[in-house]
Amino acid sequence: MLEEPFNRLAKLYMDTIFRLAFHYTKSPVEADDITQEVLLKLYRTDKAFESDEHAKYWLIRVTINECKRLFQSPWHKVAPIEDYAATLAFPSEEHSALFYAVMELPKKYRVPIFLHYYENYSCEEVAQLLSIPCATVRTHLRRGRALLKTYLQEAGDYV
Repeated sequence: MLEEPFNRLAKLYMDTIFRLAFHYTKSPVEADDITQEVLLKLYRTDKAFESDEHAKYWLIRVTINECKRLFQSPWHKVAPIEDYAATLAFPSEEHSALFYAVMELPKKYRVPIFLHYYENYSCEEVAQLLSIPCATVRTHLRRGRALLKTYLQEAGDYV
């Protein structure tokens, strides 16, 4: 890939790649490694993207595949979420509580919620990205929201 299009796409989607990898791994170090690996693949690709949305879709697919590859590795460790959360600045206590609640969700709920609510993908697009049926995405979103509600109510926050 030429350097100028690579730089533009890397700047545009680096945060999205990191956030998705972080939602998969719960580790900022592993999310950084995955982000670097995905950006290297972008730099090395000779794929011609039709639009920025096409490039974003490709990057998200590659990120998901890299996350899955990581979980198959015998070196995979889970770091405490509190260490990373301490480096974040939340606008309010509610945002902080929501972050912790989302990160407590099982991966099968956490990742679709991230893609749907944070990245604004439709259920159909999330299904394509995760290679699962659309009905499964809707079920995961519904169950994830129910778990979030339970977590937040147990923490004393009001939903």
